[in-house]
Amino acid sequence: MIMTPFPHDMTSLRWHDLPSGTREPPKASDDDGEVDSAGLRVLSPAECLHLLTRAPIGRIVFTDRALPAVQPVNYLLVGQDIVIRTATGSKLAAATRNTVVAFEIDDFDPRTRTGWSVTAVGRARAVTEFEELQRLTALPLTSWAPGDRDHFIVMHAQQLTGRQIL
Repeated sequence: MIMTPFPHDMTSLRWHDLPSGTREPPKASDDDGEVDSAGLRVLSPAECLHLLTRAPIGRIVFTDRALPAVQPVNYLLVGQDIVIRTATGSKLAAATRNTVVAFEIDDFDPRTRTGWSVTAVGRARAVTEFEELQRLTALPLTSWAPGDRDHFIVMHAQQLTGRQIL
């Protein structure tokens, strides 16, 4: 079993409820870093992790009956683990048991034509250990969707990629 240590200060894990357009975009350093073939700035893994703490909603990509499926979810980043709370019998809960999934967040300003996108890829697992369930239940993570949400999915971000429109 993989146990992720949880920080004592859970407030650092929550998306900060800022008005639209004021969420912090990645800050370009003195050397703006690598630029990809499309002219987008490549974000570092540290910038990607920081941005994963800034968005309230992400999209999980999984396989459903041999086809790709995408579902918006609210989540919490704990270390390099993306924690999602869902219903036990949901399609998402069934489809993400020990499978490779992708997770994506972004923020764009159409007026200024600026923005960024972060994608994480890793293996998702259902949480079944009592102690870990207790820790996750205590996190400030409540589902926006109605109904009973007592199932946790944890995805360890093994690959992080991000791009910023300059």
